Amino acid sequence: MSMADDRYPVARPSLSELEERYVVDALRSGWVSSRGPYLDDFEDRFARRCAAGTALATANGTVALHLVLAAAGIGPGDEVIVPALTYVATANAVAYCGARAVCVDVLPESWCVDPAAVRAAIGPRTRAVIAVDLYGHPADYPALRALCQRHGLLLVADAAESFGATADGRPTGALADATTFSFFGNKVITAGEGGCVTTSDETLAARMRLLRNQGMDPHRRYYFPVLGYNYRMTNLGAALLCAQLDRADEIIARRDEVIAGYEAQLADEPALSAQPVVAGVRRAPWMAAFLVGPEGDATSRDTLALTLDRLGVETRPFFVPIPDLPAHRDPAAHCPVTADLSRRGINLPTYPELTEAGLKTVVERIRAALASIA
Repeated sequence: MSMADDRYPVARPSLSELEERYVVDALRSGWVSSRGPYLDDFEDRFARRCAAGTALATANGTVALHLVLAAAGIGPGDEVIVPALTYVATANAVAYCGARAVCVDVLPESWCVDPAAVRAAIGPRTRAVIAVDLYGHPADYPALRALCQRHGLLLVADAAESFGATADGRPTGALADATTFSFFGNKVITAGEGGCVTTSDETLAARMRLLRNQGMDPHRRYYFPVLGYNYRMTNLGAALLCAQLDRADEIIARRDEVIAGYEAQLADEPALSAQPVVAGVRRAPWMAAFLVGPEGDATSRDTLALTLDRLGVETRPFFVPIPDLPAHRDPAAHCPVTADLSRRGINLPTYPELTEAGLKTVVERIRAALASIA
């Protein structure tokens, strides 16, 4: 058998008989749409796990972000500060409101938004800051919270990648004014699609609840006092997520083992640098993340990814900087750390069902690939 006959995908959902049982139960109950007991159960349990007052389930993580901004009244002429290194959805949600995403650089020690750069970007039109917990690492929320309170800004945490993380013992979901999550197929817990917002601001929560359900008055059916959206999750999706929550601790523990395995077994490879973790942070084990080559290296990551693909190991590059994308192009954005991380960053196969033997094989292929391109 050639090496490439057994391929290792970069991500795989962890699904068991429990998920099947809950979904079949929801199916047989007839509650397959946007009402049902699994939705209530999921929102209640997710809020408790995040130490937040309220959780609102949504159709996906992108609409969760838009829902927060829309509920806060952000609109044309407003600016929202976002990190330049993030998935496009962070900036898209701002654009959906007619507002402008102002991109700032990230810190080399956490890969998360730089509070000093945020401070420098605050202007008369700034209404909010969205911090992103990149590759599962929470941003510096104490510094960002102090800044936002001083300037009267909404602080949103995009925790699409950081379910299960803590900062100084506090869980993701309770570190900002509102926090959004994604349950896409490659996330720590998944429903295929799906999202959530957690907040302890009851006024914001009530506004989001109204907008999520087409803007329908909760006390008068089919009366719509505002323009709303259909951003609801289904009871089927919530059934999947209830099972994933039942198994969340074991899923997180196994993902932690996979990432720790990579970091230990590749520690002696000079071309690879593991994701840095700031003191007091317990990152969420979303995806094993490494930098390839020295600072400023613009080619080694792509060469390694191509070589690994031929050896049967799927990888993914870090995100393209937001200011480099056509819909958000900003030639004036100066984000050198983002530019460097974007060119050098790589994610390796990370999922609970990756066995120790499988991990060892992937590591051997990485070593072989690095040796061939050295």
